[in-house]
Amino acid sequence: MASTDGSGTVGGRVPLDDVIAQLGRHRPVFHSEADLQHSFARALWELSSDVHSRLEVPQRAEGRTEHLDLLCIGPSVRTAIEFKYFTRRWTGTVGTPAEDYTLKGHAATDLARLYFVRDMVRLERFCRRSDQNGLAIMVTNDASLWTPPGDGRGQTRDREFRIHQGRELSGTLLWAEGAYEPNTCTLRGAYPLDWKPYSQLDGAGGEFRYLAVSVGPPPDGHGDGPSQT
Repeated sequence: MASTDGSGTVGGRVPLDDVIAQLGRHRPVFHSEADLQHSFARALWELSSDVHSRLEVPQRAEGRTEHLDLLCIGPSVRTAIEFKYFTRRWTGTVGTPAEDYTLKGHAATDLARLYFVRDMVRLERFCRRSDQNGLAIMVTNDASLWTPPGDGRGQTRDREFRIHQGRELSGTLLWAEGAYEPNTCTLRGAYPLDWKPYSQLDGAGGEFRYLAVSVGPPPDGHGDGPSQT
């Protein structure tokens, strides 16, 4: 049901790895998360013009309306995508055409982990129909997100939300051992995490990797899923 091996397709047409490869040929780095979303949609269109992309699409699930970053509509399959772009400081001139980039440092890696897991939970709500799959995608140059914590790391409040290489996320995850209940997240699936190279640029913070978690419909096939409003 869950996979991060890149074998899943977007809109039932294009393997995710192919979209990421196409994206990286021209855009090794992004100015913002919105820039990433738009550029991904363009790369997808370049590979398969019969998959249509829609940004910020309302999704009705469990009695409330939430907005999805990107909905990719193929001839028979839809893919719901949530993006996270978390950066440390980096400056340089790269890309085709060449552009100047000045990335800010986002110090709160604990919140980056929390928000990524929340995206996974949201996608489980959205993907309850047999013709819709989901992808939670993070692109980052902050190595602390993909690196396993050291032995002396201790009991951090985001310990159960760690998303480093080789981790598996499943079940109920408690924030600060349950001390702050609103941040509790429950996943119905089990998700092994596998970070992959995205781009290698000059200077400190020049290594970018991406994590993609694939979310499918419930294994029993029940549930019609969210409706668009």
